[in-house]
Amino acid sequence: MLSILKKEFNSFFASPIAYLVIGVFLLITSLFLFVFNDDFNILNAGFADVTPFFYLVPWVFLFLIPAITMKSFADEFNTGTIELLKTKPISDWQIVLGKFWAALLLVCIAIIPTFIYVYTIYQLGNPVGNIDFGSTIGSYLGLLFLASTYTAIGLFTSTLSKNQIIAFILGVFITFFLFYGFDAIASSFGSNSFTIKQLGINEHFKSISRGVIDTRDIIYFLSVTFFFLFITKTRLENE
Repeated sequence: MLSILKKEFNSFFASPIAYLVIGVFLLITSLFLFVFNDDFNILNAGFADVTPFFYLVPWVFLFLIPAITMKSFADEFNTGTIELLKTKPISDWQIVLGKFWAALLLVCIAIIPTFIYVYTIYQLGNPVGNIDFGSTIGSYLGLLFLASTYTAIGLFTSTLSKNQIIAFILGVFITFFLFYGFDAIASSFGSNSFTIKQLGINEHFKSISRGVIDTRDIIYFLSVTFFFLFITKTRLENE
């Protein structure tokens, strides 16, 4: 697994992919949080809070992570190198997990510079340091779970087509549905909508973002991630 992880991770930085992902992510979040005069602008909020950042990131990841994962298997199938890969003394699980951890590690590297946003709000608080660290830590933890789920979905959709663009579109569609689709469906059921919302990613992400670590939320993210990794591995076996 480590050999696959290193190969995939190095391939990100051997091409413009990693630099584009990190650059685009930081540019988009910086513009929305500090430049554009919108609802996400932290400086216009009037109080020291990084919550707008955590509202924004799931939507940015919805496009960014499928862009990272779209070539993971689609390119292997298109070039025929998947056959060569499967002849090596590694299991299908090791191939899937190696690619999964490489993509997730790249996302984590993109997240690390955003600690500057937290430090900025920390300094701008009145008094200095007037920031809710509990919800901030919980939100970052939620981002990691969110990223792992998005990455697993992206890997799965990359096995569905040899065309990277199709893999990207499918990844965005499935991720969007799981993140927001159940909320949209629940909105038409009024008071009976809570159970439906619990099926979606957004409800569990918001729960962790409050700073309360609920085992139900953790189990949800781990279960969805494992499910998509499992069907990715199943697809790989059948190729």
